[in-house]
Amino acid sequence: MSNFANYWINIDFLLKKSLTNPVFPLISEIASEMACDAYVVGGYVRDIFMGRTSKDIDIVVVGSGIDLAVKLSHSLGKKGKINIFKNFGTAMIKIEDTEIEFVGARKESYRSHSRKPIVENGTLEDDSKRRDFTINAMAISLNKNNYGQLIDPFNGINDIKLKIIRTPLNANITYSDDPLRMMRAIRFASQLDFNIHPDSFRAIRKNKERIRIVSFERIIDEVNKIIMSSVPSKGFNLLFESELLDIIFPQMVALKSNDMQETKGHKDNFNHTLEVLDNVSRVSDNLWLRWAAILHDIAKPLTKKYDAVNGWSFHNHEFIGAKMVSKIFRHLKLPMNEKMKYVEKLVLLHLRPIALVEEDVTDSAIRRLLFEAGEDIDDLMILCSADITSKNPDKVRRYKHNFEIVREKMRIIEEKDQLRNWQPPITGDEIMKTFGINPSKPVGVIKTAIREAILEGIIPNDYDKAYNLMLEEGRKLGLNVVESKKLKVKS
Repeated sequence: MSNFANYWINIDFLLKKSLTNPVFPLISEIASEMACDAYVVGGYVRDIFMGRTSKDIDIVVVGSGIDLAVKLSHSLGKKGKINIFKNFGTAMIKIEDTEIEFVGARKESYRSHSRKPIVENGTLEDDSKRRDFTINAMAISLNKNNYGQLIDPFNGINDIKLKIIRTPLNANITYSDDPLRMMRAIRFASQLDFNIHPDSFRAIRKNKERIRIVSFERIIDEVNKIIMSSVPSKGFNLLFESELLDIIFPQMVALKSNDMQETKGHKDNFNHTLEVLDNVSRVSDNLWLRWAAILHDIAKPLTKKYDAVNGWSFHNHEFIGAKMVSKIFRHLKLPMNEKMKYVEKLVLLHLRPIALVEEDVTDSAIRRLLFEAGEDIDDLMILCSADITSKNPDKVRRYKHNFEIVREKMRIIEEKDQLRNWQPPITGDEIMKTFGINPSKPVGVIKTAIREAILEGIIPNDYDKAYNLMLEEGRKLGLNVVESKKLKVKS
């Protein structure tokens, strides 16, 4: 790149459209005083040409990025809070909802066993060469002699027009040096709806084993960004085709199957899972609901059976799948908290609304579903609706119609019985005090009897009715009401 200066492009609208933030001329003034050069780089520049707004601004300084950031912070006063990260040679200033990161121009070299580079001070040319993709290697000058001009040494603008992800330098070296870039390539392709250049994709497949030196925390961060794409199936198909998914998430790869027995096949559960994920993504930006879509059939490979009469079956895959969730979350370094429990619950219950569609919808079945799903019932219904992916349009229409009947019945019963997040009106403490007993099996027996009576519609969700049933069940067990409680017995 000896003719590096020849890549300067003077784009008049760039100055007007992208440098309106008053912080840019201020950075330019400080850089001039410090006798150093400063540039806007990376995603902020890329997004200008894609018509996207960005609140994250990266500034490369040919010199000390930290020193420039400190001077800018002093100029901004209380408006600009600065955080300095000396170990990384960076500084961050937050102005309202905009974050500006400063770093010195760098040259990097890598060792085979680590993706952490050996860093030296460098030029803008050096800094551009170390960028992951051509579309992220553009820069806008903030220097007084050419303020607002674009430098595009690897023709990133053309790659934006062509919707192509490619590396600035040799792709094999780029991906081997920092294997996380393979995940980033697929993530950008998924987020931006771009294609990965064939040479670049071949390099990903060639270097796929290098992903093993990257921490799962970094990998899963990219996976979650793929999941949050508008059409996440694109990213997962690329992960599958590159064979990265075999290394990262083999349980999902196991869903890929076209088994045949006596000319009878079953649908490809990998493709079905991606279709469900895309369906959910059209209506919800809940990351964990999308994870539930990914995992809802994860146990099908383990439960798959064939017999000549009934064909293929996957009995109990919802129960086994729910048990798999915690192991998968732990392996992928996903949070082992209420988010994991939420996904477990949706995987466990994902067949229940479908079963209601297929059978006569009874009030008791609706009550049980409302009770077990609790506050997650709406998300469960989104997942189950997304799970209707038959290639038979008449079957889909019929299911969708019946699904609306179930929804309406749920609404009516919820209004009447208030079972969402419901707790039975009689507690275990009240049972023990009423009969003067300690924690024991009879307490559970009585609680279960009250709960089942309400869910079956035998008694309403009412304290007095539940209290009387408690006394009746206590008598069956040979329990007596203590004296202080006898005055409360309902007629």
